[in-house]
Amino acid sequence: MSIFRFPILVWLGIGTLIISLGIRQSFGIFMMPISEHFNTGREFFSLAIALQNLMFGAFQPFVGMAADKWGSKRIIMAGAVAYALGLFLMSMTQSTGMAYLSLGVLVGLGLSATSYVIVLGAVAKVVPAEHAAKAFGLTTAAGSFGMFAMIPGAQALLSNFGWQGALQGFALLCTLMIAFAAFMKTAKPSETAALSSAQNELTLSQALKQAFNHKGYWLIHAGFFVCGFHVMFIATHLPSYLADKQLPASSAAMALAYVGIFNIFGSYFWGLMADRYNKRHIMFWLYMLRAVVIASFVIFPISEYTAAIFGGAIGFVWLGTVPLTSGLVRHIFGAKYMSTLYGLVFFTHQIGSFLGAWAGGLIYDYYGTYEPIWWSTVAMAVVAGLLHIPIDDKPVELKAQTA
Repeated sequence: MSIFRFPILVWLGIGTLIISLGIRQSFGIFMMPISEHFNTGREFFSLAIALQNLMFGAFQPFVGMAADKWGSKRIIMAGAVAYALGLFLMSMTQSTGMAYLSLGVLVGLGLSATSYVIVLGAVAKVVPAEHAAKAFGLTTAAGSFGMFAMIPGAQALLSNFGWQGALQGFALLCTLMIAFAAFMKTAKPSETAALSSAQNELTLSQALKQAFNHKGYWLIHAGFFVCGFHVMFIATHLPSYLADKQLPASSAAMALAYVGIFNIFGSYFWGLMADRYNKRHIMFWLYMLRAVVIASFVIFPISEYTAAIFGGAIGFVWLGTVPLTSGLVRHIFGAKYMSTLYGLVFFTHQIGSFLGAWAGGLIYDYYGTYEPIWWSTVAMAVVAGLLHIPIDDKPVELKAQTA
């Protein structure tokens, strides 16, 4: 199937991800101005972003269940409202407690309803199984384009209007997600990938029981935990790390933009590989590449050029885990309850994100350097790669059980 023949829902989902994840990935450049405004160390902002990611994950299984029951359209619209409200309240607050509620809880809720789990769950129901990983890769790449497009714009808003004005501009942008969702239509049965009769009869509790009794499902959880730790540590702390090396703010914005643009190619590439080769083997090599890229960045001297190279290299393996992980869940457990099952896996990812964002600030404030956590990410990448080798990726036998 050509990407140009994907259903319109896929393209509306891509538009939603460009905005939702583009805004999210720009938060790292707000660390220093917000920390200076509140006269706190870096742990304050790190904890706010960590709480955001924890709430992002904690809400995700419930939001996924709601999407499986009522459809993605209503969920995305409600999430966009929460996202905009959280950004606006953060721009107005003078209280650290309100910062945790707005930037942490409300934005976390908004993200859970407007990002990968909900959009990919909708895509899984309208794209044939043999093309699912490619569609997931293309959709994942959209979030990377948002990162590439948003971060330079966020830097410009920050320079011209301050961090409050930049967040208010982002709040207005969230209204576009409501518009995209308004045009989403529930797929007709003839337009969807056919579900087996067993899938149709399977209840949510039975699907959850099958997943929880599957060892590979928990190994997928563990690998995605490491992914979450990596991406939020880097997205949140790379700008500050480069500033500590006496590089200008523009170099951090450019490095993160390179992460975004190279992830466009990387996500689609890893999605294509997942359609052609065994997903768990591809995942192993992706994590090994991450380990090499991060270790090389720490070992070699830091300059604007090496920062840009690192951005491109880590970007290529940045979110390639998303089409691979969601593809594994789709392949093993089917499409019917994918939003729920992948939502639970994504919660584990966000626990990793919480720890990656928070631990970065905590360790920096304690040691005065990021070096210990950089090397921890290298070791974690190797472990995550090895965890995918023993996964049994054969589709489960879907049997609806009678009372």
